[in-house]
This record gives sequence, C-alpha cells and structure tokens, in this order.
Amino acid sequence: MPRSAQASGLIDFAVPVERMPRYLLQVRDGIDVLDMLASTDRDRQNRDRALQVQGDIARLLHERAGHDFSGYKNRTFMRRVARRMKVTDVDTVDEYTRRLGEDAGEVMALFRDLLINVTNFFRDADAFAALGEKVIPALLEGKGARDTVRVWVPGCATGEEVYSLAILLCEHVESLAAPPQVQIFATDIDEDALSVARAGKYPDTLMEGVTPERLKRFFRRDGAGNVVVKQVREMCVFSSHSIIADPPFSRMDLVSCRNLLIYFGGALQDQVIPTFHYALRPGGYLFLGTSEGVSRYGELFAPVDRQHRIFRSRDTEGGFRRLPRSMARLAGRPRAGAEAPAPRNRLEAAGVHLRQRAEMQVLERYAPAHVVVSQEGEILHYSTGTGPYLEMPRGAPSRQLLELARRDLRTSLRTALRQALETGRRAGREVLMLEPGTEQGRMARLTVEPLDPGGEAGEALFLVLFHPLGEWQEIRAVRAEDAGRGEAEAAMERELRDLRDRLQATVEEYEAAIEEVKSANEELVSVNEEVQSSNEALEAAREEAQSLNEELSTINAELASSVEELDQANTDLKNLYAATRIATIFLDHALVIRNFTPAAASFFNLRGSDIGRPLSDLSGVLDYPELEGQAQAVIRDQQTIEHRISSADDEAHYLVRLMPYRTRTEAIGGVVVTILDITSLARAERRQEVLIAELNHRVKNMLTVVISTTNSTLRTASDPKDFSEKLIGRLHGMARAYALLSQSEWSLVSVSDLVRAEAEAFGAERFEVSGPGVWLKPQQAMSLSMIVHELSTNAAKYGALSRSAGRVKVSWQETDGVLGLQWVERGGPEVSVPEKTGFGMVLVEGQVMSLSGGQVASRFPPEGFELELSFALER
Repeated sequence: MPRSAQASGLIDFAVPVERMPRYLLQVRDGIDVLDMLASTDRDRQNRDRALQVQGDIARLLHERAGHDFSGYKNRTFMRRVARRMKVTDVDTVDEYTRRLGEDAGEVMALFRDLLINVTNFFRDADAFAALGEKVIPALLEGKGARDTVRVWVPGCATGEEVYSLAILLCEHVESLAAPPQVQIFATDIDEDALSVARAGKYPDTLMEGVTPERLKRFFRRDGAGNVVVKQVREMCVFSSHSIIADPPFSRMDLVSCRNLLIYFGGALQDQVIPTFHYALRPGGYLFLGTSEGVSRYGELFAPVDRQHRIFRSRDTEGGFRRLPRSMARLAGRPRAGAEAPAPRNRLEAAGVHLRQRAEMQVLERYAPAHVVVSQEGEILHYSTGTGPYLEMPRGAPSRQLLELARRDLRTSLRTALRQALETGRRAGREVLMLEPGTEQGRMARLTVEPLDPGGEAGEALFLVLFHPLGEWQEIRAVRAEDAGRGEAEAAMERELRDLRDRLQATVEEYEAAIEEVKSANEELVSVNEEVQSSNEALEAAREEAQSLNEELSTINAELASSVEELDQANTDLKNLYAATRIATIFLDHALVIRNFTPAAASFFNLRGSDIGRPLSDLSGVLDYPELEGQAQAVIRDQQTIEHRISSADDEAHYLVRLMPYRTRTEAIGGVVVTILDITSLARAERRQEVLIAELNHRVKNMLTVVISTTNSTLRTASDPKDFSEKLIGRLHGMARAYALLSQSEWSLVSVSDLVRAEAEAFGAERFEVSGPGVWLKPQQAMSLSMIVHELSTNAAKYGALSRSAGRVKVSWQETDGVLGLQWVERGGPEVSVPEKTGFGMVLVEGQVMSLSGGQVASRFPPEGFELELSFALER
C-alpha cells in the first residue's frame, strides 16, 4: 500500500515512522522569508524582490519544462515555491534557485505543483444547471444532423469538467429528432492529468457530484472505479495545448474555462480573455468560474447570467475577428479548427470586392448618420457623419450615447430609446437643434428602432438614426413673424419658453445628478474589481487548500491503514504473549523495564505502572542475584546467556535466558530476559535417572535369571533340541512380561494382563481367567510371569492342554495384602503323584519362595493337576 500511495504522485516524504515528526515540524514551522515575499501587503522592496524571484524561477521553468509561468499571480506562484522549499528543506530563495538550475527533477516537481489540478464532476451544481437551462438549448436550436456543436475546455485537468459538459449535451441531444454532432476539445499542459482524463476512470470518492441516475446511465463499473461510457468518451478529444503560448481554437460555440483565470495576473488575463473572444463565433458563450469575470471587456462579452458567470460573445466591427495582439507572433502558424474558404475564381472575387466598394460609398455619402447601441445605451458602432449630433465630453473617454449626444438632443434621445426598449418598436422625436454661439438652428428627427438580429438569438441592440430636416436658418426671422401675432399668443409663447427653460434647467440638474451617480457607480465598479481580484486570490488559495487537503487525505488514509495494521499486529502480539505463557521482560541499556508479558508479572510482582522503572527496584520470587551482572554482560559481549535456577523447596525449576535486544539496524538496544518453567522437565530428568538405575538393576537381575534358567535347562535337557525348545519358551515368557512392564513404563502390571498374555500363547479360549484387579511391581510381575509360563508349559506337555478338550481355570484374590492364586486343570489325562519333582515344578517353587512370604502347594487328583500359591504384595 505505501508503494501505491507513492505512485499516486501526492506523497512528498517517504520516510520511516520514527522520522515523520521531524518532517511534520519542518512543514509546520515554514519559511519566514517566503511568507514575507509571498505577501503583497509588504513594502515595495519586498514586492520587487518577489517579482524578481518569480521572474528568475519562471525563466528556469520555461527553459526546462517549456512553459511560461511569469504571468501567474505572484502570491500564488510564491506559495507553491514556498511549499517546495519546505519539502526539500531549503532555507533561502537563492539556494532554491541554484538547486533548480542543477536539479531537473526538482524543476518538474515545481512544475507539477504549480498545476493545481482541483476539479470535480458538476462542480458548482447551480452553475451547471443554469448552463443546461440557458445555454445548451440555445446551442442546439436550429441545428441538424449535418451541423456540429464545438466546445473548447482549456485547462481541463483530469477531465471531470469535460465529461460533465458532455453528459449535459448528451441529455439534451438525445431529445432531438435529428441531433447535431458534438465535439469537445479539452486541452491542458499537464500530460499526467491528460492521461487520467483519456482513461476516463474515476474512483467512487470523485463521484459525489454525479446523481445516481447519471452514474448508472453514463458510467460503467470497472473494478474499484467507474469508467465513462463510450457514447460520452467519443465526444471528447484530449490534447496538450497551452492557452498562453499556442494558437487558439476558433469558431467555437462554447468555451468553458472555470477556475483557471484566478491563477493568472492582470496582464495574462488581458491576453487570455480576448483570446476567448477570438475563439468564439459571434454569439458564442463563455462559461467561467464563480470568482472570475470579464468586467473590463464589456465591448467583447455581454452577460447572460452574471451570478453563474455565463457570458455571450459580442460581434465586432464588420463581423471580422482579429487575432489578439499577444498572439501576433504565432500568426504564421495554423490555427486549430480554423476554416477560411477561398473564392472559387478571380471573377467571383472581383465581383464581391466591387459590390462591397459600391455599397460602402453609398453608405458613406447618402445614408443618414447612425449608431448602434446596447440596451444600456453603450455605443457599439459609429457611422460617418455623426459629428453634428455627438460630441466628446469632458473627462475620461466614454461610449455612452447620452453622454456623447448634444445637450439639446439628450432629452428626446432618452425618451425615444426608452420607448423603443419598452415596446420593441420604432420610436421617433423631432427636436430643434441650436448652433452654439449663433442665432441659427434647424429641426432634426431622431429615430430609434430595434436592430435585426440576423436570425440569431442574442443581445438586444438598437439602431439610432439622425435625420436633418431642412437647412440651418436664422431664428431671428422666426421671431419677426411672431411680432404680428396677438398679445395673447405672445404671452403664451413667452410662458412656453419659460417652461422650456425651466425644463432644460431641470434636465441639466437631472443630468448632473446622473453624472454623480455614474461617478459613484464608477467608484463602485473600481471597488468591485478590487473585490473581484481579492476573490480570485481567495479562490486560488481555496483551490490550493483543497489540493493540499486531498494530499493530506491520501496521507491520512495511508497513516490510518498503517495504524490499523500496527494495532492488529500489537493485538496479535498480545495474544501470542498470553497464549505462550512465557515470562519475558524487555530491558533497555540501563536495565529499565520497557515492556513485559503477562506471565512475567508473577516472577517480579510487575504491574503496568512499573514500565519505566529499573528492574533492580523490584523484588522477585526467584533467588537470582546474578541477573543484573549477567544482563550487563549480554549488552557488553552481545552473547546469549542461559542459567538454571530452582525454588527454595526445590519443587520448581526455571531456565533463564538472557539475549541481546536488536533493533531494525542490528544495533543493541537492550536485553530480553526470558524465564521458562522447566519443572516438568526436571522431574522427567530425575525420573529418567531413576528408571535408568532401575533398568540397570533389572537387566542385571534378568541376566542372572537367564543364566540360571539356561543352566537348569541344560542340566535337565535330554538333547540339544529339547534344550533349545525349553530355553526359547522360557525366554518368550520373560519377553512377554517385559513387554507388559515396558507398556506401563516399569511401574505396575495387573495380574490379569500377565495371566492373559501367557494364555494367548497356548490358546486363550482354553483358559478361564477370573479375579479382582491386583497390581504388581516389576520384580513380582517377572516372577509371576515365569510361574504361569512354567505351569502352562507343563499343562501343554503332560496336563489338560495336551488334549483338545482340556481346560485350565486360573483365579486369584487379595486378602490383607496377600495375593492367593489357584491353578486347576480339567479334561486332561488322568493324573497321579510323580515319583520325583520335575525341573518345571522346581522352577515354580523357587520363584514363589523368592517372593516375600511366598508359599506353594500342589495336588494331583485323578481329574487334573491343581496348584495354590500365595505371597505378600509389595507396596
């Protein structure tokens, strides 16, 4: 998982956990020099220094990365530089600049940091909703299957905004019977971001702005991510393109550039905004971010929705759009998407040119003077001959019609313009124009009518025409004619002139008030631009904070995963300590307790609060005064020491193992003390010693018995074969007894097992065995085994077992620690008292008499041999 985090490109430090605090403190403390340079509120010297630093670093970026960042806002640029200085642990700007000159990798790291790729699907949902309601239907209106809707998204980052526009267009296009084709050109200078955009695969965390319906309709599930469907993906073309250095696209219906201008300085914005106007066809739309605007370019763009920053491109003089001056050096390069159809032949070209010349001459010589104004009265176009009606006002240049019109025309112009605006029809007024400083005047007709939009829905414009009515003449002649009129008419005329003068004075006062309002409005516009600039800076800072927050979220997720894994390992370790029940204590170099297992608590009376205390301060249950010295020897010699100790009563035995505590770097970090309870092992060793001694004794005794048995058998055997059979039989009987003793680990053997083991050698079904559970020690068991073997052998040769119908009944009982055993044979040949005692009977009597309190008695009734024996049981 750490490797996947590093591969994401969002990780600044890949260091072990123990080194993380130093880096976090380094980032927290920051660099005061850069904070000072990044602030534009400092004195002029600091601002000049900041601009110089930006110029030097931007030049290095342009040489190494091929992109010019000199036009970026200084504070934004310096904040990113400050961040890289913190990451690389560089203290001064000069040192960092030198490092950029030497380290191409750091140049690319700064380049990636300056590209703040913060974007989301349907970011600012209200703005996208307004775009879908006011712009998308207008783009598709009147378009057919042969038409194409062209959209340009500069600064597309990882493509979320591009696919959001594509989804909006898809939703509207599918409702049309003959939908047009849609092409979305998405550009950026960040190749890594473009690779992500081309793949069109996004994790669930980036799909918050997508509704469940759109997610189901326009995305398909692919593993842990969501992939854009083919229909949407095929609309979009992603390419590397710099809006600053490369020729712009052209004839676009919509340009969506959201939250890019907030990073540009004023000069760069002055270059980019006219570029957008050039790229748009007349009436095309511009979609900006919530903190961006085009207030300084009112002659190029008209607002459609000020709140959501949607503007419409205004047409320029003659409908011809010039390439912005900033792009003049690229004029020789082909423009993306430009189409310039040429005349089919020279005659056609000459005819077109001749017609234009003729129409232009007619307009200039015979058409009335006129201007084209917007709804706000701003002049967008002048014709020739407007000099008698318009004059340049004092102060700053203006394009407002009512400010440029002569004073005696303003009232009538204002009334006609308002009437045309309210009714949407032609409005006219006749007015007397007076020549300043003379007694001449003439009548003029003012006409205001809506301008034909030419089949395209757009901003409402009005055509204002000035028609002179007659020539200039002396007003004195008009007054002479008035002399012949009656006194009443003269009085009314004077009253009318007074009213007109008062009205003119009122209008002049009103216009003065208007001027004051306009002045206040200009101040408000200036303040608004300042607020807009501050808002752009805040938006840029917010974007950077969001980018940093995403990086921190990734790091936090990795840290949480590591903590979870560490917690799981710690839990497993605790369970391992508890399950093994091995007493272990971890000590540092000073023999201070660092940790211990639960089993160690009983040896040294340890509690959780004892961690951090020296082991020598605690009293233990073990008598081990050498512990401290041996622990120090382990640290010194780096060798393991083992030591066996016993409790005071010698009942408990322990093995103490001291070994070096090695860190990850194989350095000695202390001592690990392990105490193993080996009491059972010590007891087993003692028992083994006893058993070995007992075995030696038994082997000696057995060899003695074997020798005695061999000698006795040899004396009584008639021939070697008889000797072999008798000796092997007796040795087998001894072997069976030994087998039983081995199974019981030479402890106790039951009488029943001994009798049944011998009976199986001669046919267990011919023996009737009965008796209580009586247990014999090894010596008595060997003797009884030999006795039963001799009796069974005699029965097989001469007694009941020599015939198939013969049976042997063996029974025993214990009375007051004395075992009594009875042997009764039936079904064999008739029995009589032998003339002399045979070797087998001598062996039986010898074995019985060798036992403590042994007694034996034999009888020979005709129906079968009988024997009784008894001996005292060993306790």
